[in-house]
Amino acid sequence: MPETPPEPRTAALADPDPVVRERAVRDLRSRGTAELDTLPALLGLFGDPDRRVACLARIAVEELGAPAVPVLQRIRRSGPGRLRPAALTALAEIGGEPLLSERDRAAVERLVRIKLTADRPQPLSACWLYWIAVAGGDQQGIMQVLGLTGPRPVTFELGTAIVDADAHGCGDDEPGSPVGRVFVTPELDGWTLVAGAWCDPCDPELGEQVRGQVVELSARYGRAQAYYFGAQNDGSAWLVAENGSVVRRYKEAGEPDDRLWTLGEPLECERARRAELGLPVPWDDTVREDLDDAEDEWRWEAFGLAPAVAAALSVDPLTIGPGTVVRGTPVIALTPIGVAEGVPRGAYAI
Repeated sequence: MPETPPEPRTAALADPDPVVRERAVRDLRSRGTAELDTLPALLGLFGDPDRRVACLARIAVEELGAPAVPVLQRIRRSGPGRLRPAALTALAEIGGEPLLSERDRAAVERLVRIKLTADRPQPLSACWLYWIAVAGGDQQGIMQVLGLTGPRPVTFELGTAIVDADAHGCGDDEPGSPVGRVFVTPELDGWTLVAGAWCDPCDPELGEQVRGQVVELSARYGRAQAYYFGAQNDGSAWLVAENGSVVRRYKEAGEPDDRLWTLGEPLECERARRAELGLPVPWDDTVREDLDDAEDEWRWEAFGLAPAVAAALSVDPLTIGPGTVVRGTPVIALTPIGVAEGVPRGAYAI
């Protein structure tokens, strides 16, 4: 029996030419005609070899929203099999884990456990990276001090993807908080890292909380630090505490109040870098008005200095890799804000 020809609105979605497929998806979205009857055809494009087509198809399905959920859940239960992976991704994008069945949640957790057997450390790269570094490997104790709960094992790839996604924030009308969860590494070369936007040492609302937490962690573990690094020349900041006291806090992000964050004397690694650049050592880094050429050079150098400071004092998260000594399992944990407000929805690579 011959197959039923595709409905005219979806025929172009199966065209061999990716330009035609892309135009077809854009047309459905612009006309507001991406309805439930187009859902199977759009799901079929989630694995499209053209990344733009695949991305637009995911957006179109996400825009269908709640009405699509029962159809997607039915596909997860009953097939067709070729659409089941895309349906799982779509459910995660529309509403996150609460929309997944117990069976699907168990399958995801099982896949994570399988992946963990061959998991290897990788750089925690993100457009905006915030992290706390604590001496030693007491992952559970560190989470207790920070008030983190509900830890769940993840791969480095999954943890890094979540950190990067949360750092981009979410819309005001979207559920969950971008500071609702953090990635807690196992012990890495003698240090444990807690990464996520919640760890920002210079956040207007969270900065003082982070300072207090880093001080408390240093009192318990001897040394603790917090960092910010903008990978696209968006600035750097570092907060260093030892044995219960702040020894240094510094921020260079091109903002008028940067100098107000300065505490303590410059670190040895800061002094050494200035000496390498031929700049005066010591210097008054609380005064940044009317900068001369030398101090302007330092300002631009300090914009990207957080990873180098971390490398000198603890672990540079951008250089974590096969040579890093690892003890333990990475986890994603909820912050107190995450418990109260939930976390952003989304699908991530495991």
